[in-house]
Formats: sequence, structure tokens, C-alpha cells
Amino acid sequence: MSYATQADMVSYLGEREVRMMTDRDLTGAIDTGVLGTALELASDEMDAYLEGRFALPLVRVPRFLTLLCCDIARYRLCGTDAQETDPARTRYRDALKTLTLIKDGSLTFGLDPLQQEVGTRATVQIMDGRRVFSKDSLADY
Repeated sequence: MSYATQADMVSYLGEREVRMMTDRDLTGAIDTGVLGTALELASDEMDAYLEGRFALPLVRVPRFLTLLCCDIARYRLCGTDAQETDPARTRYRDALKTLTLIKDGSLTFGLDPLQQEVGTRATVQIMDGRRVFSKDSLADY
């Protein structure tokens, strides 16, 4: 299962950049085969991090995982005619750091390992109570 689609890549990076990275035959169009392979390989790389913590495939794919997949695929597409850039490398490394945090349980995206919805952890409970200090009890102070 791929975490991102061609439409996601174009929306995230722009058609010009996606075309530049995938058009190896210089047709002037996005090569859907090259892009599809890159997205599948990026998803496989992500699964390597997620499979120890979650049952795969995920029932619901959070949007930020789609963006991580796009960043990984972008990095992997660099190296032929498309030059690797510092932003691509930085985003790739950041994606791997994020996946490591998810794997270690330090970062969650709303699902527990059994893919059940996780409620918010930090909640505040306010209860009405009787007054502890009053004018009479503090009269000697």
C-alpha cells in the first residue's frame, strides 16, 4: 500500500518539480511508472519503521504520513538528471527522524498499535467543591 499518490506529490511539490524528477525520456510529462515506483519504495521504507509498532496496512493514513512519503520519494528520485538538493536531503532525514519517533512510541498520530483511536492524554478535570478557607476561618490571620 502506498502512503501517497501522484496527486499528492503534485499538490505538495508542484507539477514542474515532479515532472523534472520523473521525465527521464524527456517527453515533457510526468512518468507515472517512475513516480509510482518511487512512491511504493518510499512506502516500503516507511513500513520498515511502522511494522514493529502497528498492524499493517494502516486503516487510516494520517495526512502527515502522506507528506513524509512524498519527502522520501522526492529524495529517492534525486540522483539522475534531478540533482540532490539540501532541502530534499534535510526533509528526507527529518522524515526518518519522525518515523523513528513513531517507532519508539515518542510520537503518535492518533492510533494505538491495534489501530484503535487514541483519546487525548493531557486532560484537565475541574470539579466543584466546598470552600476550604472562609472569612471566619482566616479571622485570626
